[in-house]
Amino acid sequence: MSRRSGILEFAVLGLLRESPMHGYELRKRLNTSLGIFRAFSYGTLYPCLKTLVASGWLIEEPSTAPADLATPASSLAGRRAKIVYRLTSEGKEHFEELLSHTGPDAWEDEHFAARFAFFGQTERDVRMRVLEGRRSRLEERLEKMSASLARTRERLDDYTLELQRHGMESVEREVRWLNELIESERSGRDRRRSAPEGSPQQDTAEETGGLPRRRADTPPDPSDDTA
Repeated sequence: MSRRSGILEFAVLGLLRESPMHGYELRKRLNTSLGIFRAFSYGTLYPCLKTLVASGWLIEEPSTAPADLATPASSLAGRRAKIVYRLTSEGKEHFEELLSHTGPDAWEDEHFAARFAFFGQTERDVRMRVLEGRRSRLEERLEKMSASLARTRERLDDYTLELQRHGMESVEREVRWLNELIESERSGRDRRRSAPEGSPQQDTAEETGGLPRRRADTPPDPSDDTA
């Protein structure tokens, strides 16, 4: 199995863990929720689904959606029923095994993006290991980029040099973002450990997970483009 097909299978299992879907819904979710799959087509998705069905991780069921009353019965007769894909108990166990994986593959660009999309279903300690592994990988990349730029700076024209700098700044921004997430994960874990069982503080720490959250009574920062 190629790395890219493995990422697609992981994402499909994760989405179907949330709810059963047919192929069109899956492709839409892959395109909109997981940007790394924008270039994927039905020609890529359906072989993946067939593989997961053959592995026993998915089952195919006919759609039970009600027919459109505005559509003539004669038109409906010639249509094939939509197939809904549902995660099996074996598929759920397999996905949970994949979620627990924290090896180097989980730190690479596309795989990390897919893993991060399902952090809401991932154990806190696993999230921390993936985040720290990703940060370590980017710090190594940044060191290599800096050394390469120092060696070749004199031979680069202004535009190539600017492109190199832009790449380094992008990596530096992600490292800062990871630092914030890691610190928030640690703070949330500390809050949960220090709060009494069942207390509001413990519930809040559990709900917010590792994402930095703005207080409801705090106005958004005007300089924050994502606010």
